[in-house]
Amino acid sequence: MKRDIEWVEKLEDGVKRTVRIVFPGRGKIKWQFKRSDEMQWDYDTPPSPEDWQALEEKMDALYHRRRAAFRDLELVRKMRKKHG
Repeated sequence: MKRDIEWVEKLEDGVKRTVRIVFPGRGKIKWQFKRSDEMQWDYDTPPSPEDWQALEEKMDALYHRRRAAFRDLELVRKMRKKHG
């Protein structure tokens, strides 16, 4: 994948949360989270099932616009079944 995937969502408590996904190598997905009320990125929190669903939807849209490889979409689907 040429670029990272990133989106911002608003949590129930009104704080914005940025989610960034990086594909550092074949077969790997790195999740990063940052709340607007915190200074540091969080690399350790596992993604929730909702995060996995949002990533799969975004990857599917990117694939259909020819901006993501099919192997990356399949990797996300496989990892979602395994972890999410």
